[in-house]
Amino acid sequence: MKRALATLLLLSSAAPVCAGQAPGRAAAPDVPITAKDRFYTSDQFSNTVSVIDPSQNKLLGVIKLGEPTPANLSPLYRGQVLVHGMGFSPNGKTLAVVSIGSNSVSFIDTATNTVKQVAYVGRSPHEAFFRPDGREVWVSVRGEDYIQVLDGKTFASTARIKVPNGPGMTIFSPDGRYGFVCSSFSPETVAIDTRTRKVVGRMKQESPFCPDLAATPDGEQLWLTLKDVGKTMVFQAKPPFRALKTLDTGPITNHVNIVRRDGDQFAYVTVGGTNEIKVFRTGDFSQAATIPVGALPHGLWPSGDGTRVYVGLENADAVAVIDTAKQAVIATVPVGQAPQGVAYVPNAVPSGDGTANLQPLSAAQNSAQLSLAGSDGKAVTQVTLFNQGPIQMLQAAVTGLEPKAPYILALANDAKGETGVQPLAPFMTNPAGAAIVNAVGPIRQVVTDAEPDRKRYLVILAGTPDKPGTVLQSQAP
Repeated sequence: MKRALATLLLLSSAAPVCAGQAPGRAAAPDVPITAKDRFYTSDQFSNTVSVIDPSQNKLLGVIKLGEPTPANLSPLYRGQVLVHGMGFSPNGKTLAVVSIGSNSVSFIDTATNTVKQVAYVGRSPHEAFFRPDGREVWVSVRGEDYIQVLDGKTFASTARIKVPNGPGMTIFSPDGRYGFVCSSFSPETVAIDTRTRKVVGRMKQESPFCPDLAATPDGEQLWLTLKDVGKTMVFQAKPPFRALKTLDTGPITNHVNIVRRDGDQFAYVTVGGTNEIKVFRTGDFSQAATIPVGALPHGLWPSGDGTRVYVGLENADAVAVIDTAKQAVIATVPVGQAPQGVAYVPNAVPSGDGTANLQPLSAAQNSAQLSLAGSDGKAVTQVTLFNQGPIQMLQAAVTGLEPKAPYILALANDAKGETGVQPLAPFMTNPAGAAIVNAVGPIRQVVTDAEPDRKRYLVILAGTPDKPGTVLQSQAP
């Protein structure tokens, strides 16, 4: 009797997330959107967390975790770098924010918007998620080959779980029995028994690069994305963990999440190469909708009642709000630079207006977008220049090239790339003929200078910097 009562109290204090929102149980009640809810984005280049009131689709401000480049290059710098992954506690009181460059997880109090503790883990962590009972946080340390387990209250390191090289993300089954870990460097996803911390199932990925996965609230399926080949795989979420379906979703397929609404269950997948969301029924895997959203959709998460899906637009510094009944974008909200992981937390602010300690967006919104077109004049590559004061972070979502081939992103004196070619970044395309390419410098001033004799153009050439070839894409007017 006492043990049963203690278990009941533990479960009730955990306040599990909602049926409309993975990874909660399907039997849990929906929670309508209110001003107490919050939607968060982790902003990779401004090193901030953007905070949105979903009842108004309004940015309230940002939580500053670090400085932009070049301020974060000092050997005495103590802030966070490349703010990227995001998870939250079952009771909605704590946000777990992963910073890849500083190998850290910042734990933020959602009521006060303050960092209450920082845990440092191994090389290049990617995502951190609480177990459904809230007792542990599992951090996928993508630069190594293990899951770092942290205590759910003290956030101290307690154990390591050996997994295939390059764990990309961990998500738990709704009942908390299994932790699923996909890989970004090995073609294998594993199922781990959370009680014994032993691998009890292995699932073959069709490629080595999985950045994201989601478990359905009914406990039956596991969905995972393969960014390098533009596919999404579905597995049985119980032994024998067999493969159920592989879907061709498109170049730069990135994140997936599950939405339950009115008894139906759907998988929403972000496809960066086509700037859209693809929606699939989990029953027969048929496609239910295609939703244009904006430049390079990355992370996405549903509201507590499944009526909305919020999508971070990495190359637009914005969040797209989708009405799941209309399957259409109904609002766009500005956020910090290059939003990556996201989280929708119902009842994150039980009292007050929840704006304490937030800072204005300020310079994080000063970005510029342009596109590169192929020989037919059709824009195929989206480029964003993220302002960092005197310099810019350039990020290009490249598509429309040959798979697994070398190319150069470069500046040229003319749009055809015939003179003055200056390489910025060599790159290799993935098997889908796409790539995410980055460069740093005073590029915005050089490319957009008003004087015609000084203006330069972004181009993509075949080959390598020492053996450049033909210009295949050039800056569109």
